[in-house]
Amino acid sequence: MKKEHNIFALAMLFCLAIVPVYGQYYSKTVMRATQRAKKMTRLHFFLHDTVSGENPSAVVIARPNITQPSSFGFGTLFAINDPLTVGPALTSTLIGNAQGLYVSSSRDPAVFTTVMYADFAFTSGRFNGSSFSLISRSSSSDAIRELAIVGGRGAFRMAQGFALTQINFANLTTGDVILECNVTLYHY
Repeated sequence: MKKEHNIFALAMLFCLAIVPVYGQYYSKTVMRATQRAKKMTRLHFFLHDTVSGENPSAVVIARPNITQPSSFGFGTLFAINDPLTVGPALTSTLIGNAQGLYVSSSRDPAVFTTVMYADFAFTSGRFNGSSFSLISRSSSSDAIRELAIVGGRGAFRMAQGFALTQINFANLTTGDVILECNVTLYHY
């Protein structure tokens, strides 16, 4: 039994000796960061959020287990892949899409409030391959909604900013909406 205790003690001592070697935080600065100038970009486009028809761009993926008079009621979660176009018509030039989620977050059935996460990716033009991310709250009680931009990639790397959106068209029967978006981005 004593031999087993000695082997165990030696194993523990070995393990404790290795911890400082492997447990240290490692960091190395390769070069001093240079100050880069921030750029400002303004974008104007239209987002088409279609929940009706044979090919919707927004679909309900979860709904709470409570009785609600509306399919857009509190707690309903939507997945989106909304087209972004140059003009308000769906047939105008397609420049990208917004992919993400939004959840209905208002208990008041007269006010449609959402919390939205979406990545606005551009697939043509000057910003092809770039995107910015939006995470914010929006309410139908506001004529113009201000949404927060929290990041980006490509030409919009490390983007910050805001998007001002307003309804260009809304079909209250189907829930289809076209939003006019004016975006101001600060990026490197």
